[in-house]
Amino acid sequence: MLEDIKTLREETGAGVVDVKTALEEAGGDMDAARDILRKRGQAKALKKADRETSEGYIGVYVHANGKMAAMVMLQCETDFVARNEEFQALAKDLAMHVVASDPRVIAPEDVEDELVERERSIWKEQLVAEGKSEDIMEKILEGKEKKFREENALLSQSFVKDPERTVQDVITAAVAKIGEKIVVARFIRYAL
Repeated sequence: MLEDIKTLREETGAGVVDVKTALEEAGGDMDAARDILRKRGQAKALKKADRETSEGYIGVYVHANGKMAAMVMLQCETDFVARNEEFQALAKDLAMHVVASDPRVIAPEDVEDELVERERSIWKEQLVAEGKSEDIMEKILEGKEKKFREENALLSQSFVKDPERTVQDVITAAVAKIGEKIVVARFIRYAL
């Protein structure tokens, strides 16, 4: 039990009491305890959602070939957290993710409507050519649009260092661990 508590603490950053409680609730099942801790972390992150972020750190990543680079402005509430090594490492990891995944925008709702409409018209032509009925076509188009927005938005992409989680999941875990609201204010990617 002590080894499990130590392992979960290292993975999640949760306190000893929280980890022990989660393990007890999960009947000793590590995966279930992880899920419990993640849900609690997300609840903590939601409580912090309306706080102001006026401090931060700019994470920079230059790819080994020197032909791609990115900067991510990651904001938090206090300069204490902005100077925190874990926070700065997160900003750098997000910059690396931007180089690898080339997102267009921060959130799915930020994808330009004109771009979505252009893609939608192409998908519609393809579905008409396949002979899909109108009601089925609309459901397919909704699904394609959702996927397109998610694939082009930083927060909904699978995180390059842990594809099982999205970038938003990684940020939410950091909020739970660090204890402050964290937001991606902006990013930029360069490529030759």
